[in-house]
Amino acid sequence: MGGHGAYVWSSYAITLVVLSLNVLQPWLARRRLVNEEARRRRREMN
Repeated sequence: MGGHGAYVWSSYAITLVVLSLNVLQPWLARRRLVNEEARRRRREMN
């Protein structure tokens, strides 16, 4: 890689982290929303 290996591999790592966050963040937000809605419904039924 002509001495640029550290930059190339770090850019791959950063890309992987960003893509992972783009997948996980909406999934976690949806899960949190579903849990809050279930909690709200239980509270209203009592």
